[in-house]
Amino acid sequence: MAKTTDNYSAFNDINLSNARSENESYEDYRKRLKQNKDILKLYNTVGRDVFKEMFPGGVGEALKNLENVEEEKVSQEKVGEAK
Repeated sequence: MAKTTDNYSAFNDINLSNARSENESYEDYRKRLKQNKDILKLYNTVGRDVFKEMFPGGVGEALKNLENVEEEKVSQEKVGEAK
């Protein structure tokens, strides 16, 4: 029987380090730590398989999509105010 390998990486493109990077503000650092804590708590609560169903492209992709949606919402609000 051939063994299949799953290449799923849930935390791809996520900085899970507790160290603050040189170009990161303190507010961004604290926000990232809280976000990491929440992500890891969810992962440990639901397990790998359910987490994979929730975030098939990984958490990094979901966060990027969330940022894009928020940027679109802000730009739409600005257009709405200009009317």
